Amino acid sequence: MSDRRFAAAAALSLAFAMVSPAPAAHAEEDGILRVYMNSARVLKLDRPVSKVIVGNAEVADATVADSKTIVLTGRAYGTTNLVLLDADGNAIVDERILVSIDESSTVRVFKSTARTVLSCTPNCEEHAKTGGSP
Repeated sequence: MSDRRFAAAAALSLAFAMVSPAPAAHAEEDGILRVYMNSARVLKLDRPVSKVIVGNAEVADATVADSKTIVLTGRAYGTTNLVLLDADGNAIVDERILVSIDESSTVRVFKSTARTVLSCTPNCEEHAKTGGSP
């Protein structure tokens, strides 16, 4: 492995080492920061952040709690990215974000070839509908 690729892999490992998992979200081995819809996740950093950039603010929101703590909130289902820069403009974190539904609080209803997914947190609301007749 080249020195450049090793440094990139080490930086990615360090980025995940800096993340404190919250009950509502978790970092996966595939290099994607995951957060549930309408839930927050706390990211603890090893050095102060100067600038926070979210690719699509309709999918996720990032709030600076203090210079080393970012709160990431899932706003809508989908993917975007998060870039955190230090005072010198160097990337502290540059990761993809996946906002998804909390599968533990869903109910799936099957009727013939149609499938409806209900999100029940705390009231059941339709999340997705697939298949069936038009």
